[in-house]
Amino acid sequence: MSNIDLYTWVTPNGWKVSATLEELGLDYNVKPIDITSGIQKQAEFVSINPNGRIPAIVDHDEDGLTIFESGAIMVYLAEKTGKLIPTDIKGRFNVMQWLMFQMGGVGPMQGQANVFYRYFPEKIPAAIERYQNETRRLYGVLNSQLEKNEYLAGDYSIADIANWSWVRVHNFAGVDISQFEHVKRWLDQLEARPALARGAAVPHQTNFNSPEEESEAVESTKNMVSR
Repeated sequence: MSNIDLYTWVTPNGWKVSATLEELGLDYNVKPIDITSGIQKQAEFVSINPNGRIPAIVDHDEDGLTIFESGAIMVYLAEKTGKLIPTDIKGRFNVMQWLMFQMGGVGPMQGQANVFYRYFPEKIPAAIERYQNETRRLYGVLNSQLEKNEYLAGDYSIADIANWSWVRVHNFAGVDISQFEHVKRWLDQLEARPALARGAAVPHQTNFNSPEEESEAVESTKNMVSR
């Protein structure tokens, strides 16, 4: 029986953690938190994450240790297993800087592009343009890094998983990636990883009988996010 509980929903930040768990081969219990219902703001969940947002984990192997913030969870899981992050200081902080690049740049900027492009009750062209342009600029930084490297920090790592979780739904923000040749190559490469496909289907489906089922689940998840 798994001793890690994952509280999550269908968002890029949620995928960051479920995909990491899948890549690490860790067993975990999915605790769906339907953020459209407001349950994440109720006392039971706020006791796990004071910020009232997903994802969060409880590791019962560590006396019920609770961790929130997707990046912190990813670092914890990588260090717990000794995988997806180097142990030497240079390699470790190479991964960390690209993880923080997603957390401080790609996520917030693309998230605002999502809101103003799709959800904001009033269409404000200047706001849409600002956040889409900044998202493109950040994609350009990724593209330059991936021109010289197969993965963002040399070897495949949590930095790739974090950025992939957002870039994969670029259309949701109205951002085209056709000009970013190396980002496209990297994205296709990561989309083909079975563990990432499984992670991207959480919390709706985690077990597949074939690669075709995995592919269908990924596409279905993208469609749900784009509504």
